Amino acid sequence: MGIFDSGVGGLTVLKQVMKVLPQENVIFLGDTARVPYGGRSVEEIVSINREILDYFLRQQVDMVIMACGTSSAIAYPVLKEEYKFPIISLIEPGAKAALAATKNFRIGLIATIGTVQSQAYQKAIKSINAEAKVFAQGAPLFVPLIEGGFIEGKETKKIAREYLQPLMEEKVDTIILGCTHYPHLRDVIQEIVGEDVSLVDPAKGATLVAKAALLSKGKLNDGGHKGHYHYFVTGSPAHFEELGSKLLNKNISGVKQVRL
Repeated sequence: MGIFDSGVGGLTVLKQVMKVLPQENVIFLGDTARVPYGGRSVEEIVSINREILDYFLRQQVDMVIMACGTSSAIAYPVLKEEYKFPIISLIEPGAKAALAATKNFRIGLIATIGTVQSQAYQKAIKSINAEAKVFAQGAPLFVPLIEGGFIEGKETKKIAREYLQPLMEEKVDTIILGCTHYPHLRDVIQEIVGEDVSLVDPAKGATLVAKAALLSKGKLNDGGHKGHYHYFVTGSPAHFEELGSKLLNKNISGVKQVRL
């Protein structure tokens, strides 16, 4: 199985895969030389994603999870039919999870500017429940903060409060963490919005979709052995090992640099 993101955000998806699909072998690719994707043009994002999917094609994976909200929102609709392996997006699982969690059908979304402008979550939610209201907020500084290792602290909390305040004013009772980096800030976000607001991580639903797809194709590893994890980055392996180990709460070693 292949999992990719622009950086360390995709590790929140890998963490779910480790829980739900512990016997699957995983190739994780962090495109750290080009992080973040959120401010790039649609054409750039599609082109980058095609390069990454071509890489996974050469690795002969059975499936790829787009562990990146921006890729799922922008590149997935264009590329989903181009490859012989299933590609799993975060959007539909996230939309379904938000609708299952909300009681007042006022749903907040924090995501990259690209994801917000794509309207992907808004359309997915409305296609399931036309009465639901979605309030979207771009949070462009979150990814650089997380990639820099600033997971807590006064400045991080101040920025988070500025992003979340408009959603709280709209009385949302559920917020989608629409970028896979954002669950790394879950504690900070929950503290600001309060315990009454549900935070939805699309990674959980996406992992279950991946499991079902593997099962339907007879590709699910259900033997007794634990899966092996191989990590590749386009930027600095040392930085990824250090930050990734901290965020995953598990030692990451043997990270290799790759050219796409």
